[in-house]
Amino acid sequence: MKNNHITSKKHTTKLNPQQKELVKKKLMDKYDITEEEAENVLLKLEKKQDNEKSNKTLRKSNNKIIKKTPETLKNTTKENPQQDKSPKNVDSIMAELIPDYNQQVSIELKNVDLTFEVDNEKVDTIKETFIRTIKRDNIKTFKIHALNNISFKIYKGEKVGIIGYNGAGKSTLLNVITGIYPPDKGSVKTNGRISPLLTLGAGFDHNYSGRKNIILNGAVLGYSKEFLETKIDEIIEFSELGDFIDIPIKNYSSGMLAKLGFSIATAVNPDILIIDEILGVGDVNFSKKSRDKIKSLMGGGTTVLFVSHSIPQVRELCDKAIWIDNGCVREIGEVNVVCDHYLKDAENASNAQLANIQFR
Repeated sequence: MKNNHITSKKHTTKLNPQQKELVKKKLMDKYDITEEEAENVLLKLEKKQDNEKSNKTLRKSNNKIIKKTPETLKNTTKENPQQDKSPKNVDSIMAELIPDYNQQVSIELKNVDLTFEVDNEKVDTIKETFIRTIKRDNIKTFKIHALNNISFKIYKGEKVGIIGYNGAGKSTLLNVITGIYPPDKGSVKTNGRISPLLTLGAGFDHNYSGRKNIILNGAVLGYSKEFLETKIDEIIEFSELGDFIDIPIKNYSSGMLAKLGFSIATAVNPDILIIDEILGVGDVNFSKKSRDKIKSLMGGGTTVLFVSHSIPQVRELCDKAIWIDNGCVREIGEVNVVCDHYLKDAENASNAQLANIQFR
């Protein structure tokens, strides 16, 4: 596993054998690498440190010799306290060696697999299923491997775009992260409150009014009734539904339902914001308002996962990209680099793979 982001800082202290073992273990745990890879990282760090020390010595030898008076020595002692002699714990050593060590991980996936079992024959009714069961005429199924050995970490505050062709597994990946689909293998860890802007209005009861559905849908999203009651006026105002809020939503248009769903989902400033192709909601005016709302949520320390078929949008909103291809991670890196590689690969993709994808 490559870890290009593991780099050393200047003026690190020489590690003793015990510290090396502790640091090696921390590297293996934090970056999910093997013992051999951790040892190689340590060797590179030590080599870089030695080079910096040699360069520093060379620079000193080329400088003019300054006669040190008692006053000069006194000032030097103040500027360079003997901190290196004090014992350091492994976390402080790691922070010196690796600049992003103290960054908080918002989302971490390890070796995630997900398989769907699909019926080979179409069975429409309970009656037909029952008859097949009595006759022991088992329905033939086949498996689709939606996600295959997915592993990555996303740190707090990162804005990450997920790109890929149609059917690559992008939306499925978001559903695994939000807990809608449990993985067959591997693990998914998230830290903080998640606001998923996936299928707006999931969990709506069409016989209830918009007001009652705020409480119902909010509960599906994990908000408490007490919290929703403090936010209900704000949600209604943002949705622009006015008096329609108190009539059953079965009378709503699709645009009105989207407005209500979006207003509920964005009622709280989340730690993790997950977006799946819904930056245009409702009419033109509300669409602009929804985009502005999302951009405001993306500010600060919010971690963002954004799936989109619009590459210009991904470039604009994200600083990092994950390219998913046939259920696997094809590439992770700086957003423009990954998008450029994706565009180059798209020259050989089929029309079905490229449907609805906006490259420029």
